[in-house]
Amino acid sequence: GQQMQGRLQQLQTELAGRTIETSAGGGMVRVMADGRGTVRSVVIDPAVFAGHDAEFLADLVTAAVAEAQRRAADLLQAEMRKVPSLPFVAG
Repeated sequence: GQQMQGRLQQLQTELAGRTIETSAGGGMVRVMADGRGTVRSVVIDPAVFAGHDAEFLADLVTAAVAEAQRRAADLLQAEMRKVPSLPFVAG
C-alpha cells in the first residue's frame, strides 16, 4: 500500500543519484547515466573523427548507451530484491 509506494519513490530517488559510466571503442566514447538509465553526458574522443565515418561513431554511442541502460536495469533489479514484499520481482 502506501508504505510500499513510499519505498518505491525512495528507491527511484536513490537510483537517480547514482552514476553509471560506460565506454565503447576502447574508451573513445564514454557515457554517463544515472541509476534510472537516463543519459547525463556523452564524451567523444576527438580521435574518433580521424579516419572513421559517422556510422562508426553512431555505433559506438549506441553501444555505450545500451550498456549504461543495461547496467541501470541490473541495478534496479538488485535494489528491488532488497524489498521483500514486491510481488512482481523475481528473486
